[in-house]
Amino acid sequence: MCFTVNVNIVREEMERRFGVVLNDPDSYRPSYYYHAFELPEMPAICSEDRGRIKLFQWGLIPFWTGSFDQAEKIRFQTFNARAETITSKPSFKQGIRSKRCLIPAAGFYEWQHRNNKKIPFYVHLKQRDIFSFAGVYDNWVNKITGELFSTFSIITTTANPMMELIHNTKKRMPVILEEEKEDLWLDQNTPLDDLLNLLVPYPEDLMEAHSISTLISKRQVEKNTPKLIEPYSYDHPGLF
Repeated sequence: MCFTVNVNIVREEMERRFGVVLNDPDSYRPSYYYHAFELPEMPAICSEDRGRIKLFQWGLIPFWTGSFDQAEKIRFQTFNARAETITSKPSFKQGIRSKRCLIPAAGFYEWQHRNNKKIPFYVHLKQRDIFSFAGVYDNWVNKITGELFSTFSIITTTANPMMELIHNTKKRMPVILEEEKEDLWLDQNTPLDDLLNLLVPYPEDLMEAHSISTLISKRQVEKNTPKLIEPYSYDHPGLF
């Protein structure tokens, strides 16, 4: 699963990394903490418009959704798309074929179950400050108000050995694309089999992770702070 990510990326750095321009820089809010259930707007680079970074909302609403009530319900069920079933699930099967996106990120968070406690971890890449999750997106129009909703899901796959130890219940991880494979993911001419071959665990030797404090799990506190990703040890008695 992947519900919590770090997109604390300066606009200019993101534009340089992906070689495209952010469409609405005034609305972009870099943050150490984006949580899917808050339905945040996040940067996305889409296969239908590869020259711009747009702001899409997390939680995909399929184009065929009938009513606003249905849209509100389904978006809370589509934060992630499983790689194993993405070609058959109604919400995602069109997206994998024609509506794919990159979701820029600096890192993500996952929880380890340990001695009846949930220990938060911060996960990132060793050599790259910015990377991309593989995603699918869609556009839905509220027929009553005419409002357009542009939304996305992050694709997940089986965990690599490091992530198995961290996310030791579900044993899943988001699909992180190698930089040289990002164009292949966005290319509308890439065969489906080649796309599916990209939905694999990222090599653990290129990743790093460390435990962080329970600040990330606290309610009504400011989480857009570098303190969120600072290493924190739970190997001492009395911390809880």
